[in-house]
Amino acid sequence: MSGFNQPLGGNDMPRFGGPATMMRLPAATSAQGLDVAFIGIPMDHGTSNRPGTRLGPRQIRDESRMLRPYNMATGAAPFDHLQVADLGDVPINTFDLKKTVDIITTHYRKVLSQGVIPLTLGGDHTLTWPILRAIRERHGPVALVHIDAHADINDTMFGETVAHGCPFRRAWEDGCLQNDRVFQIGLRGTGYAPEDFDWARGQGWTVVQAEECWHKSLTGLMRIVRDRIGTAPVYISFDIDSLDSAFAPGTGTVEPGGLTTWQALEIIRGCAGLTIVGGDLVEVSPPYDPGGNTALIGANLLYEMLCVLPGVPQNPSRFSGLRF
Repeated sequence: MSGFNQPLGGNDMPRFGGPATMMRLPAATSAQGLDVAFIGIPMDHGTSNRPGTRLGPRQIRDESRMLRPYNMATGAAPFDHLQVADLGDVPINTFDLKKTVDIITTHYRKVLSQGVIPLTLGGDHTLTWPILRAIRERHGPVALVHIDAHADINDTMFGETVAHGCPFRRAWEDGCLQNDRVFQIGLRGTGYAPEDFDWARGQGWTVVQAEECWHKSLTGLMRIVRDRIGTAPVYISFDIDSLDSAFAPGTGTVEPGGLTTWQALEIIRGCAGLTIVGGDLVEVSPPYDPGGNTALIGANLLYEMLCVLPGVPQNPSRFSGLRF
C-alpha cells in the first residue's frame, strides 16, 4: 500500500464505529501536504423554504461509512494516487449570513494556497459563491457544471443579495465564470415568469432543463460538455434537489420530475478528463429524510467527484458484454 491516507476499512473497524469523518478518513487540521480536502460548511441561514442543511455535513459524513476505496464501475482508485483527508468544518457565523460568506472565502483562500482541491459538504447553496470567489483568485474564471432543479440566478430575494437563490448571479458579477463554458443541468419546476431561465441563456450559459433528460442516458450530453470545456479549469456544483424526490426527499425545495441517481452518476463520471479545481454537494436537509438515503446519495456523489479528479486514472470495469 502507498503512503497515501486510506479510509478505515469495514474489516478493521465495524461500519458503525470509528471516526466521524468523510469515509472515515484521517482528520486533518491543516491543508498542508494534501491533494484533496473534504470540507463541511454547516449552514442553512440562506435557505428560503425548509431549513436543516446545517445538519447536512454531519449526516453526509455519517452515511459515507459504507463507501469503499475502489470504484468498481470506473476502476478509479483515488486513494492510490491522491493524499486525501477530512479538513473539518468552516466556523461560520450562525447569526450573520453576510459575515459567513466572507468567512468562507477567507477559509478557502487558505486551503487553495496549499494547492488543494476542495470538495465541500453543504450546507445551503449560498456557499458556492464565496467558494468561487476564492477559486477565482487562485485559478481565474472557471467553467461550471451546475446540476440543480433551480437556476439560482436571482438578483435579490426579499431585497437581499445573499441567499441560496442568488449564488451564480453573484459569481457572474464577480467575474468568477467563463460564460461560454457554464452548464446548468436539471432545471425544472414552476417559475414567476416564462423568462425565468433566460437570464442565464443571455449570458451565453447552456441551460439543459430536466425534461430534456427524461428517459435517456446523459453520456452524450457529457461528451458535449467535455468538448466545450476543453482544458479550462472547472468547478462542479451539485444541488441534491436536482434529483427527483423519489431518490432524495431530504432537501428544502423539492421539485417533481427530477434526475435519477444513474443520471447523476453519468454526469459526474462524464467529467473525467476535465481540469476540476473544486466541487460541492449542497442542500442535503436530514430532517426531511429520517432514513438517511438523501445524505447517503450525497456521500456517494462526493466520492464520485473524488474519482474524476486530475491524477486519478480511469480503468472502466469489464462488464459482461451481453446485449439485453
